[in-house]
Formats: sequence, C-alpha cells, structure tokens
Amino acid sequence: MAVESLIFRVHAIQRMFERGIRKEDVRQILLTGAVIEEYHENVPYPSRLVLGWRGQWPLHVVVADNRKAGETIVITVYEPNPEEWEPDFKRRKKT
Repeated sequence: MAVESLIFRVHAIQRMFERGIRKEDVRQILLTGAVIEEYHENVPYPSRLVLGWRGQWPLHVVVADNRKAGETIVITVYEPNPEEWEPDFKRRKKT
C-alpha cells in the first residue's frame, strides 16, 4: 500500500506520543501490515484496521482513505488489548 500522502489526525499524534510510537512505525505497518477489518460505511471516508508489528509488539492502526485527494488519514494507533483480541490479534474475542 502506498503511503506517500500520510495525514496524522491530532488524536493519532496524541496517542502515538503517549505510547512511544513513531511516525516511521506507522508508515512501516501500513506498508507491511495486514488489513484485518474494513469499515466501508464510515464517513466521510471508508476506513480500515491494519495489524502490524513493532518488534515483538503488535500494533493496530486505523486509517481512512480520501481517494479523491490521494490521502491516507491516520485516525488512531494502539496496542491491542490481549483480553479483547485472539492471540494472533487479528480477530476480536467473542463475548
């Protein structure tokens, strides 16, 4: 996935700062990670959840695509909670 035009929302930057996650980490995850959920109905742009790894630590990156402007918008970045996700961090646990 090309990520030339990557836009970081304020919320994403705040969370990244709190969690010690760098922009380079996010860019690498978007280049090499796996899309594990898609939200086609989200507005104003469809979005998706991408799983990637920073060393041994899983990270989830939520991005939206403004295809008209050619932008990928980073909404948030977080370490998935093992209590909420299956061990592979690709599927939510059933409740």
